[in-house]
Amino acid sequence: MPRIPIDWLADHVAVPADLTAEQLAADLVKVGLEEEEIHRSGVSGPIVVGKILSTVKEEQSNGKTINYSRVDVGAHNDAPGEGKESADIASRGIVCGAHNYEVGDYVVVSLPGAILPGDFQISARKTYGHVSDGMICSERELGLGDDHSGIIVLARSGEEAAKKGLPEVGEDILDYLGLAGEILEINVTPDRGYCFAMRGVAREYSHSTGAEFIDRGLEENLPAGVPEVNGKGVPVKVADSAPIHGVPGCDRFVTRIVRDVDPHAPSPKWMQERLTAAGMRPISLAVDATNYVMLDLGQPLHAYDLDKLVAPIVVRRARDGETLITLDEQERQLSGDDLVISDSEGGEGARVIGLAGTMGGFDTEITDETTNVMIEAAHFDQVSVARMARKHRLPSEASKRFERGVDPNVAPVAAQRVVDLLVEYGGGTADEANFDYNETRAPSSIIFDVSEVERLTGLALSPGEITEILEKIGCQVGDGNQAHLLALTPPTWRPDLTGPAHYVEEIARLVGYDEIDSSLPSAPAGEGLTAAQRNRRDIGRALSEQGWTEVLSYPFISAETFNKQGISDDDDRRITIRLANPLQDDAPYMRTSLLDSLLETARMNVARGNPSVAIFEAGLVTRPSGAQAGQTPGVGRRPNDEELSSMLRSIPAQPHHVAGVAIPTATQSVAGFAAQMWDWRDAIEAVKTAGRTIDLDLAVKNAERAPFHPGRCAAVTLGKKIIGYAGELDPRVCKAFELPARSIAFEFDVDRLVEARGADPISIHPVLTTPAAKEDIALVVDETTTAAAVANVIKDSAGALLEDVHLFDVYEGDQIPQGKKSLAFALRFRSDHTLNAEEMTSVRNRVIKAAAKAFGAELRA
Repeated sequence: MPRIPIDWLADHVAVPADLTAEQLAADLVKVGLEEEEIHRSGVSGPIVVGKILSTVKEEQSNGKTINYSRVDVGAHNDAPGEGKESADIASRGIVCGAHNYEVGDYVVVSLPGAILPGDFQISARKTYGHVSDGMICSERELGLGDDHSGIIVLARSGEEAAKKGLPEVGEDILDYLGLAGEILEINVTPDRGYCFAMRGVAREYSHSTGAEFIDRGLEENLPAGVPEVNGKGVPVKVADSAPIHGVPGCDRFVTRIVRDVDPHAPSPKWMQERLTAAGMRPISLAVDATNYVMLDLGQPLHAYDLDKLVAPIVVRRARDGETLITLDEQERQLSGDDLVISDSEGGEGARVIGLAGTMGGFDTEITDETTNVMIEAAHFDQVSVARMARKHRLPSEASKRFERGVDPNVAPVAAQRVVDLLVEYGGGTADEANFDYNETRAPSSIIFDVSEVERLTGLALSPGEITEILEKIGCQVGDGNQAHLLALTPPTWRPDLTGPAHYVEEIARLVGYDEIDSSLPSAPAGEGLTAAQRNRRDIGRALSEQGWTEVLSYPFISAETFNKQGISDDDDRRITIRLANPLQDDAPYMRTSLLDSLLETARMNVARGNPSVAIFEAGLVTRPSGAQAGQTPGVGRRPNDEELSSMLRSIPAQPHHVAGVAIPTATQSVAGFAAQMWDWRDAIEAVKTAGRTIDLDLAVKNAERAPFHPGRCAAVTLGKKIIGYAGELDPRVCKAFELPARSIAFEFDVDRLVEARGADPISIHPVLTTPAAKEDIALVVDETTTAAAVANVIKDSAGALLEDVHLFDVYEGDQIPQGKKSLAFALRFRSDHTLNAEEMTSVRNRVIKAAAKAFGAELRA
C-alpha cells in the first residue's frame, strides 16, 4: 500500500502548513481512499551526527570482541578530563559490538534520554568495564530496516559528509533520516491504480478539499519539456506472437539516453529521505531516480547499462526453455506466455534482458561502473504482467502498478524527469537521440444518460453539475445529440471507466456518499419468503428451541474424514468434487454430508473446553453422482441454449441438509442436581421435531449406516422414503474425532421434507375438550422385532382416533417363551364426542389383528 509523505504530496497540490496525517486521512477517505495505518517513527530525543575519534578493540572473557570508541558529538560532548571516563579532547565514550566503522567515520549516535522504536530508552550505563554514554545505531535499532549486521555509516570523510549534505557533528539527524514526521499509508482498491502515485493521490486530495492541483504528469509542467522524437538512439520493436485476447503485450516503449553519469554520485538527500519515507531503500542515483519518478507519477521505469545493450530492443513472448537471471540473482524458467524484453546480442531479439513490467535482468543492471544509462518507460498489457508476476512470484512495485493500469501518456514525461535528475545530480549529458514506439489508442467513448445518476443513487443533479464533476476527474464531455445524453471519454489514467455505472460511481464518490438518502424499498404485497424458505427457517428455529446451537462450517473437507467416519469404499458419499484451487491443500473436496464438516466442528469445541456441545448446521451438500461433463463457453458472447443445457447438466445435485452432533453432557451437575444427559433418543426426537414443525409425521426403523453405532442407528422415514438417519455415533468414530463416548448425531434431507410438505398451509389441529380414553396393550413378539416397527403398525391400524402411543415397558422373562419379548404400549384416544366401550373395543381389536398379521404378535395375558 502506498505511503504518503505530506511534504512530497505538497509538490502536486496545495496543502495547509499544519496538515496532519490524521486530517489527510480524513480528507482522503471522503473520496474512497481508506487509511491503512499512520506510521510514526517511535524515535525521539537527542539523536545526532557523531564522528569517530578513536576506537579500541577489547577481547572479553566470554569470547566476544567489543569496541570502546570516543565519539565527537559536538555540543553534547563531555569536557576533556571531566567526562564519565577521562579523555584528552571533548567527546563521549561509547561501547559498541559492531566492527564495520573506523576512525573518521560519521555515524548516528543516540544520546542518553533518546527513545528508540519499541520504547527502548537510552541511558548511560556501565558495561564491559566502561561507562557507555550513548549508543551508535544500526538500521534496525532506528526502525529503518532489518539490517543489524553493522551500524549506519553516514560518511567516511568530511568531504563525503559535505557532499551528502549531512548535518554538522552534534546536530539532529532525524530529519535527514526521514524519522521526524508522520506518514499516512492508504489502502487502494484494484480499480484505482493511479493512486499508487503522488500524482493520483494529490488529484484525489484536490477533489476532496478543492485545493489547487498541478498535474506533474503533463509535458507543459516540465521545466524544459520533452524533446521531439527523432527515432534515433536505441530503437524498439514489438513482436508479440501470442497476444492475450488480441491485446498486444506492449503498445508504448520510450527509450532515452544519458551519457557520462558519475557512477559514484549519491542521490540527493531530499530524494533519499522521500524514498525512505515511502518505504523504499535508496540504492544508487540511477536506480533511485527511476524509483522516485515511479512513486511520483505512477510510471514504472527501468535503468539499463547502455554499454551492455545491443540494439534493437525487441518486446516478445518467451520461447520455451529460455531462462533469465533477474535482478534478485534468481534464475527464472520462461515459457511462451511470458512477455519479455530482449536485445540483439547473438541476433535480433536473441537475449532476454528483462521480464516486461516485472523485473529487469542481471546482465544489464546498473553497477558502480555504469556511466552511460538507457532509460525505459513503457506501457505493458495488464493481464500479461499480472499473469507473469504471479507465475514467477514476483509482486514487484512495477507489476502492482501495471496490472492495475498505468497512464500510457505519462511515459515520455516520466523518462524526461529521470533524464533531468541524472543530468542535475549525476553530471550526465542528455543524448539528443531518443525513441518512442507508440501504438497506443485513445480511450473509447460512450453515450451516458444523465438520468442514470438519479436512478442508481437517488441524487438529483443537473446535467451541468454532472458535467462539472466528470470534467474534474479528467473526462472529456461532449454533446450526445440529446439533452439528457453526454458523450464521455475517460482520461488515459482511468482504464477502469468503461460503463455508465462506473461514471455514476465517480459522481456519487465526489458528491459524497453521505449525501445519498437511505430509503428502504417497499415490499410488494403478497410476496415474501417462499414456502420452502419458511419451512427451513421454522425447522431451524424449532431445533434452537430444543437446545441445539446453530453453527456454520466450511464445506471443504479432506479424504481422511471418510476414513474417520468408517464410510466404506463403495459408499456413494465418497464420490466427491475436488476443487482446482482449494483454500487449504489438505481439504480440497466438497462435502457430501454435513457430518463431514460438523464432526470436526464438534471436535474443536470439545478440544477448547466447551463442557456441553449440542450443535446443528443447515446447509448444502454436493452430490456429483449423475452429473455430466459440460463445455465451458467463452466470455465474448452469450452462451446458446445447447451450451446452457450442457452447463446445467454438469452442475451436481446440491440438496439442503440439516445435521447435528451432541456430546452426552447436556448440563453439568450442580449442588443437589445431577447432570442431564443426551442420548440416542434425543437425536431421533430432533428429526421428528423437524417433521412435526412443518406438519409431517415421521417414522423410524432400525438401520445400519456409518458413522452411527451399528445397533443404535435409526433410519427416519416419510412414508416409504428414508429422509435421514439419527442415533448414537460409533465408538470408533468418537475416538477418531476425539469426542466423548456415546455422543449422538443426526442428519436429514430438508428438501425431501419440503417437497412432501408442498405449499399448502399447515393445518391446525382442533383443541378437543372431550375426555380421552386410554388403553394399555402388551404384545408378545420376536425379540428381533423393534418397538418402533410395532408402534408404526399401531398408528396405522388405530386410525384417526389415536392421539398418542408410547412404549412404557419391555419384558423378557420366565412368563413368556424364550426368544420372545413383551412390548407394552400406552394408547390415548380422543374424538369430538366421548368414546364409548363399543368404539374402544373395535379399535383395540383392529390393533391386535394388525400386529398379529405383521409380526405374529400375541396379546399377553
